[in-house]
Amino acid sequence: MMFTSPFPDVEIPEVSVFDMLFTDIDQTDLDRIALIDAADGTRTTYRELIGRVNATAGALAARGVGVGDVVGLLAPNSSLFAVAFHGILRAGATATTVNALFTAQDIAKQLTDARATMLITVSALLPQAEEAARSVGITPGRLIVLDGEGENATGHPNADDLLAQGTPAPQVSFDPATHLAVLPYSSGTTGNPKGVMLTHRNLVANMAQIRPLLGMRSDDNMLAVLPFFHIYGMTVLLNAALQARATLVVMPRFELAAFLDTIQEHRITYNFIAPPVAVALAKHPLVDEYDLSSLHTILSGAAPLDAELGNAVAERLGVRVLQGYGMSELSPVSHVMPLDGGQAHFGEVAPLSSCGWPVPNTLNKIVDPVTGQDVAYPTAGLSEPGELWVKGPNVMTGYLGNAEATAGTIDSDGFLHTGDLAQVDRIGRVFIVDRLKELIKYKGYQVPPAELEALLLTHPDISDSAVVGVADDDGEEIPKAFVVRRAGTDLTADEVIEFVAGRVAPYKKVRRVEFIDVIPKSASGKILRKDLRTSTA
Repeated sequence: MMFTSPFPDVEIPEVSVFDMLFTDIDQTDLDRIALIDAADGTRTTYRELIGRVNATAGALAARGVGVGDVVGLLAPNSSLFAVAFHGILRAGATATTVNALFTAQDIAKQLTDARATMLITVSALLPQAEEAARSVGITPGRLIVLDGEGENATGHPNADDLLAQGTPAPQVSFDPATHLAVLPYSSGTTGNPKGVMLTHRNLVANMAQIRPLLGMRSDDNMLAVLPFFHIYGMTVLLNAALQARATLVVMPRFELAAFLDTIQEHRITYNFIAPPVAVALAKHPLVDEYDLSSLHTILSGAAPLDAELGNAVAERLGVRVLQGYGMSELSPVSHVMPLDGGQAHFGEVAPLSSCGWPVPNTLNKIVDPVTGQDVAYPTAGLSEPGELWVKGPNVMTGYLGNAEATAGTIDSDGFLHTGDLAQVDRIGRVFIVDRLKELIKYKGYQVPPAELEALLLTHPDISDSAVVGVADDDGEEIPKAFVVRRAGTDLTADEVIEFVAGRVAPYKKVRRVEFIDVIPKSASGKILRKDLRTSTA
């Protein structure tokens, strides 16, 4: 059975991302602070941001960049990233944002697949950017180093060169419903990374869908540590927070002491994180050394947040903790808890074991992955688990140059098959069980790794964990836990196995344990299980 969002549909303007964000800005907002670079305290007002975006767009247009062109953007978070990103879109080009941790080979692969003709980066990443640019035929003059010394000194233009050019922003014309704004890369529900084709309408729609639910305000100070090159940081912070006229305090990377210090110094009020940050906030002793009383809300996304962990953060910090769900292919937010947790609409707050309700203007299904039949909507309790399907204006147009993968992800009715197992309750709250492809099949039983990981994190001597399926001596798939001990403890494998066994059904027991120093994770906070499987092969 299909189910819809309980929240009213919203109007989705037929405009570009730039126009959605800046065209109708109130004069009283122009001198608000839009961006603060935490590293050096540099402040950028909305007036300055808009001026620099327009100047960058003009300089790019003078270099032949426009509608139909793709520009690579390889940089950590900064105000320079924000200007370059929106400058690319303002020029009518498409931005393919590149993971700042990529090697030269990874960068070149993405630039080639996206057919990028220009690359924008920063000096810290210049060696790998230059190597990648050479390999794909991007000339030095089309490799822009935002914080570099300038074209005369290095052969590469910098941000000042672009701004000094003084070329007005071009007059561009395109259909927001079909013109690609961004090409982030995602592994999707399976396979190698693919270019996710997101139009201006996709991004505008998602801003409109989440605006009434997240309740961002112009007096919010928000910490932008989620990478802008990832769709979560791109939509929720670089777009939606700016649309709300909030102030973004920008950090180039997560480091706990600097993170806590920034919250304290800049009186951060509303924070978006991924679950690894929640682990630190719940367990690390350093947290107690900082004044975090300005925070009113933390919202976690990018990977499932365990309810007990989230509640521990809420209790320790005295804040509201919420959860959302999405994926690059959904621009990315498809489900979220509203700012009040659902109290006003339903008279009760959503439990943190859920990811909230579908966002407005969407249809949802939960489908049995074996039979292909819709799972029945429950009158009480939770539905049976099945794959979550989503349809709405935030669904990507497809994977770049990969019709087969697109057809395998978006069906003929327009539903995107997320690859995640989910359940729904009687009032439409969705509960993510695990990735369909990550389920461990032990003697015919399904074991969700996320459930075991959440349980392991409740152990006082465990600071982080991950669970994958491995083959035992008989070829049977079994759960194996990778565990990071809390410093100063001597937890044993037998103690871990015993701890889990006493709290789960017999078929869910952890049967092997390996202690490691750190759990490998992506920039967005997802556990890189493939790396763990490789280490055990």
